[in-house]
Amino acid sequence: MTGDQVAGAVPQPALTHFASVTVEVGEVLDLGETIDGRRRVVPIRGGSVAGNGWSGRVLDAGADFQLYPSADTAYLTATYVIEAGDGTRLFVENKALRAGRPEDLARMVSGGTVDPSLIYFRCAPRITAATDSAFAWVNSRLFIGSGVRTPDAVQLEFFAVD
Repeated sequence: MTGDQVAGAVPQPALTHFASVTVEVGEVLDLGETIDGRRRVVPIRGGSVAGNGWSGRVLDAGADFQLYPSADTAYLTATYVIEAGDGTRLFVENKALRAGRPEDLARMVSGGTVDPSLIYFRCAPRITAATDSAFAWVNSRLFIGSGVRTPDAVQLEFFAVD
């Protein structure tokens, strides 16, 4: 232990904004009610990314796999690729929880607009990049975020946990 470390002191995490992401989505594939709940697959068709000192785009590669085990809860797993302005490709596997009143989630699922303050939408994206890229540091960081679903896109804010 070094002189400036205190035995038993646990560092407090801090958040640093990583990127604002707009994910454009395609037509929903509704698989109906399954033994686990209602399943839906939403194709990811593109989008844009704005980070601190960098920008990029969401490629037309991926989908959001959704499970609605109840009328007020959705578990989401979206996988897609971001291409940064320098050409680096970042793989995103984003696990999220979306919860709200059954009538609000039903309106959202039907393509309607819902006041974002009525929906709890938090996520834990895992982001990876080539180890020889300028974004290699993302491989050793945790990220969290929040989102808002609109009829044709998802707005996300991602934060690195420092």
